[in-house]
Amino acid sequence: QVQLVESGGGLVQAGGSLRLSCAASGLPVSRRIMGWFRQVPGKERECVAAISRSGGNVDYSDSVRGRFTISRDSAENTVYLEMNNLKPEDTAVYYCAASSKLIVSMDHLDYAYWGQGTRVTVSS
Repeated sequence: QVQLVESGGGLVQAGGSLRLSCAASGLPVSRRIMGWFRQVPGKERECVAAISRSGGNVDYSDSVRGRFTISRDSAENTVYLEMNNLKPEDTAVYYCAASSKLIVSMDHLDYAYWGQGTRVTVSS
């Protein structure tokens, strides 16, 4: 049974940092495209970062490029999202997801497995 469990969300002031974690079980993160998405009520789910199976390729949305970093620890079977210089518009529920695609994808339709989400609130 595949399980993705996010943690690390919370309340932070603008300019601050948070690190989200996604602990995976039932699938090795090193053999999946892994992505971080976020969603606010009334808006579509947005992919903010994705990492390839090898870890050698990553992609970011324009809104977070230069501030967020996706990484993974194969030994811990965990994917991370380091978020720096947070802005109020980063407030959302953040989800970890896994894809069986062969190349990095930012399309939520390519992801079959999802975590339950962790809430991030950035105050101004």
